[in-house]
Amino acid sequence: MKFEKKVISDLNKCYAISDLTFQGEHCFLVAAEKDDPCYLFSEDGTKLETVWEKPGGVMTMTPVPGADGQFLATEYFYSPNDSLNAKIVIVTRKAANDWERRTLAVVPFVHRFGILRRGGVNYLLACALKTGHEYKNDWRFPGACFGAVLPADLTPYNDENPLEMTLVMDEMLQNHGFCKLQRGGHDAALIGCEQGTFMIEPPAVLGADWEVTEISSVPSSDSVLIDFDGDGKAELGCISPFHGNSLVIYHLDEFGNYVPQWKLAGPEKDTEMIHATWACEIAGRPTWIVGWRKGTRKTIAVSWDAEAGDYRTDLIDENTGCANAMHFVSREGKDVIVATNREISEVALYTVTE
Repeated sequence: MKFEKKVISDLNKCYAISDLTFQGEHCFLVAAEKDDPCYLFSEDGTKLETVWEKPGGVMTMTPVPGADGQFLATEYFYSPNDSLNAKIVIVTRKAANDWERRTLAVVPFVHRFGILRRGGVNYLLACALKTGHEYKNDWRFPGACFGAVLPADLTPYNDENPLEMTLVMDEMLQNHGFCKLQRGGHDAALIGCEQGTFMIEPPAVLGADWEVTEISSVPSSDSVLIDFDGDGKAELGCISPFHGNSLVIYHLDEFGNYVPQWKLAGPEKDTEMIHATWACEIAGRPTWIVGWRKGTRKTIAVSWDAEAGDYRTDLIDENTGCANAMHFVSREGKDVIVATNREISEVALYTVTE
């Protein structure tokens, strides 16, 4: 694969990315980790609007289903040591460069979240990195996941009337990973923490319990499930441990156990703080986009080489320190990757060719 790079913005500590339908067109958002802006871009990387100048602290953004110019975002998550006031906000465009933000849910230390649909109902799943904090690098209070039905009408919610969340799972040390995927015809989330990788599925019917399944007990900062080799069984890709430097793919054996199949070669000091992760198909090939923020600060694409009978890695970029990446197919049918190269405060767009 080849990657043609286009730098589209300078944004201090750029971090979160999300698709957004805006005026009927596919666009995307990029927001900062620190007290910095959020921008809206067209597919080709043209900056359309400034959504806000601050406060930032954005770990996750996701569009509201069926809405145009409306999305949810985390706010006030500045670091694992400064996120007690983190919450999820509703962001709605009112006019050019005028976007309203209202509180949807107050979830201290909320890091990742997603909207999952099952049985015709949209659910919000919010994941807190931890649940308490008294001093720097305090990990005595494990994280947790909280869920709620996401109402179709979000207008009643604000600081005085936040959406009530219920506990789905707790005792999750360094609850960091979140990957949305399809599971039996409905949405589910793959969650990574020190205790391993877990599949969390919304209730099968309204009012039932959320379903939690342990996939692996290996500590995970982020995990993905992709059928790389096309045998009908999804491989498990893991970044380990929390903000770790190990990239491993596990294959499901005949006994239903995930066993190590491939590990990224090279000194682990070169791959410190692996962070960016995105599972997708590029040119019909199942691909895992991965980037790390220290060491060589590379971003790579991992896929299966059927002729060689082994995994291959393609270099997307280096010396950038990508925090997050996202793939989409443009209206012209081109594979495009957007990356927040946090360590150099650069937002980049890569067009992929074979």
